[in-house]
Amino acid sequence: MIAKQLIVDGIMPLKTSDTGKMALSWMDDYKVSHLPIVNNQKFLGLISELDIYNLNNFEEPLGNHNLSLIQPFVKENQHIYDVLKLVNALGLTLIPVLNDKEDYLGSITLRNLVKYFAESLSVENPGAIIVLEMAYNNYSLTEIANIVESNDAKILSTNILSHEDSTRMEIALKINKLDIEAVLKTFDRYGYFVKASFNEDTNLDDLKDRYNILMNYLNA
Repeated sequence: MIAKQLIVDGIMPLKTSDTGKMALSWMDDYKVSHLPIVNNQKFLGLISELDIYNLNNFEEPLGNHNLSLIQPFVKENQHIYDVLKLVNALGLTLIPVLNDKEDYLGSITLRNLVKYFAESLSVENPGAIIVLEMAYNNYSLTEIANIVESNDAKILSTNILSHEDSTRMEIALKINKLDIEAVLKTFDRYGYFVKASFNEDTNLDDLKDRYNILMNYLNA
């Protein structure tokens, strides 16, 4: 997945001739705290809700103010991981997407990012979760997949958590089976440390509720 494939329809950029009042109204409509300012397809920067509240006059055009705009953006062919990294690092609710000529193409919202990763991690698919802990040097996705598949199961998604000050890592596996007792025993037989396991037979409704609450919050 690349950036241009996640551009959200309907997010209109601001112009320097637009007022702070209009910007706040649009932010409320779009459920974001940032909006791009674009003139003739050229991206000028992002203005935040806080920036607008710091203006002396909401009724004046934005171009009448001395704005110190941040200019984060991603190119249309950048991977979605690059998008997430930038949004997370800067605490953004929206990131502009530009083409190679640096023309503004559209924006990706934080809500759309969350939705994409929830779908890619198979959050709503029934199954179980197994969390393995191991040293970096012992990690082999091929071996882990073979263990799972030897028990007539499939890995729906994986998520790796690592810490800079540690030589160990955690791998969360989403499995397409609810009964994972045989899988757990096989991991134990191969010397893997299973840090935790979650059978969604009892927790699936709760997980779905939490996902829906998050989506509703981002869309509120």
